[in-house]
Amino acid sequence: MSWAMDELEARANAQLNSLHDLNERYAAIVVRETSADDLVTVEVDGVGALTGLWLASGANELGATRLGEQIVATSALAAQRAFAKRAVITEEFTESFAELLGTRPVDG
Repeated sequence: MSWAMDELEARANAQLNSLHDLNERYAAIVVRETSADDLVTVEVDGVGALTGLWLASGANELGATRLGEQIVATSALAAQRAFAKRAVITEEFTESFAELLGTRPVDG
């Protein structure tokens, strides 16, 4: 292979590795949030999906409606934190990937 092809392959591999790293960083996001009264704890993933729910003793005393509202509100806070983490990761990726795209092999 010529030097230009070697350079092109290296750039493509670097870009692919960068995308793979982005996916792994997204998949690693886990946020746990506890309600102010410590009765509800939730865990969400990087897309805000509920992956865990823990209720402290006494949570059932809130009643079904209030408990449901507490779960939803706590989950929403956790999802917001997960999305904030995702935004930071995306911004870092965008900057580094732009650098990878900006690297061009020299004709020769």
